[in-house]
Amino acid sequence: MEVEKTFHPAWLEKDHPNYFRWERGRKLSGERADFVFRLLHLNNIRTGGIKVLDLGSGEGGTSALFSKNNFAVSFDISLIRLVRQDKYKLINKIKGDAEFLPFKSNSFDLIIMQDVIEHIDEPKKIIHEIKRILKKEGNIFLSTPNKFSVFNVLADPHWGLPLLSLFDRYRIKKYFLKYFRKNETGRSDIAELFSLSGLKKLFTEEFEQKLCTKESVQLLFNGNKGIVWSNFHLRFIKLIKFLKLSKAIEKISNNDYGILNYFFTPTFYLILNRKLESREF
Repeated sequence: MEVEKTFHPAWLEKDHPNYFRWERGRKLSGERADFVFRLLHLNNIRTGGIKVLDLGSGEGGTSALFSKNNFAVSFDISLIRLVRQDKYKLINKIKGDAEFLPFKSNSFDLIIMQDVIEHIDEPKKIIHEIKRILKKEGNIFLSTPNKFSVFNVLADPHWGLPLLSLFDRYRIKKYFLKYFRKNETGRSDIAELFSLSGLKKLFTEEFEQKLCTKESVQLLFNGNKGIVWSNFHLRFIKLIKFLKLSKAIEKISNNDYGILNYFFTPTFYLILNRKLESREF
């Protein structure tokens, strides 16, 4: 693969205000992969000898980890991201649009979507596609930031600024990019965050859903670095550890659709599988 030398996406510009935040996230690609693997293991999801689609594969760390014991496909809409994955020497890399997945029906045992769904204009189209290519007994791992988390309202996970997590894509472009990031007004991947109720509604017709907040909190306080990388959230975790509140937070964390997950959990981690009635065809 070759990339034009003149192509410089905003997320690779060192003078961009968010460059170091994004760079830190890229460097943690391996740790993020380890987090996904461990969370699946905690939920008794098979992670070996299967067919895996890493949808929106980014830096390629997750694809690389799952390629060791599986047939894994790294799929991303960005050519430059796929080129950056060359360091992993991945065999199966595909550039494409997730709304039109070039795979046969019932192709994959596991589909991984890390921080992807919030960047999609028409998520229903992707849901239709992933249902089509997912095997009847297959699973989906999905992560996405929480629109109403107090922590994200104070510091949006993509921009690091207050209140932007509450804006929809149209208003971010109209009121934020237009005046503060003019060189990014043409971007097509601006995130629009989901609330817990919005996310539940999006998948409820097709999939059984399991929140994995409790497991993610356990992994976080056991040292996994692939969960948090923004300065605001890192400082908050450091404060929790200083005040010796880790055990208390682990104890009250849960996977319920209640107040804690609606308004405090910064990122939703879900495991989805087809509803029983939708498997019978």
